[in-house]
Amino acid sequence: MKAFVFPGQGAQFVGMGKNLYEESVVAKEMYEKANDILGFRITDLMFNGTDEDLRQTRVTQPAVFLHSVILAKTMGDAFKPDMVAGHSLGEFSALVAVRALSFEDGLKLVHARALAMQKACEITPSTMAAVLNLPDEKVEEICAGIDDVVVPANYNCPGQIVISGSESGIDKACEQLLAAGAKRALKLKVGGAFHSPLMEPARAELAQAINSTRFSIPVCPVYQNVTTVAESNPETIKTNLIAQLTAPVKWTQSIQNMIKDGATSFTEVGPGNVLQGLIKKIDPAIE
Repeated sequence: MKAFVFPGQGAQFVGMGKNLYEESVVAKEMYEKANDILGFRITDLMFNGTDEDLRQTRVTQPAVFLHSVILAKTMGDAFKPDMVAGHSLGEFSALVAVRALSFEDGLKLVHARALAMQKACEITPSTMAAVLNLPDEKVEEICAGIDDVVVPANYNCPGQIVISGSESGIDKACEQLLAAGAKRALKLKVGGAFHSPLMEPARAELAQAINSTRFSIPVCPVYQNVTTVAESNPETIKTNLIAQLTAPVKWTQSIQNMIKDGATSFTEVGPGNVLQGLIKKIDPAIE
């Protein structure tokens, strides 16, 4: 069975999607429609901007989403998934690619999500850190013992967790995680504490937008970050999408469940190949 996976924030690079725009009429039309919907020329920033431009949450999220969704569209018959999953933001790309959401609605939601998250980031100085080579349980235990906001945010693969929280909480956690034997506890260049309680203002704002958007039954099951199991019910999908902003991305568990349910190959749809690397670490035998 064929699984397709969609990356999230962090996969972006300047120039992504330019060849699609230049070589495909369909891609060019979709990108131009996106410029109109967003009210600014995101294509200029994607194709010829700076790393700094692309790193702003309000630009990064729609940019990665557009690259993935348009790439899936131009794949034609090569895009025939039996199941899909997306990492964080990538869940929106996956839902559009399997027709649970229209392209226009998906882009509007991603734009609303990005703006809401950027706003939440400005309320509290916060960040994230990657932790390598410690068991999940040990990371959870250390985070729980800190008297500040700090939680596991991304279960990326065995031995790699990203934690999220206030600046001071992350500093305390990194110190304790290194003392406990972590190979690295490295602060990331991100604008805030994604997938943590500090995203609550954004979650409330996004809930409104999601609840007033029409969702359909996807053409194949979507393995969502929050529950890690196959979902097809539009109402359940909505609930999980809203919860995702303050809940951890359980990527390891999602991939393990996809394999258990019969996935034999994984294709990454979007910029870069970060997810391919993670999947290889989750199950080295997979194609």
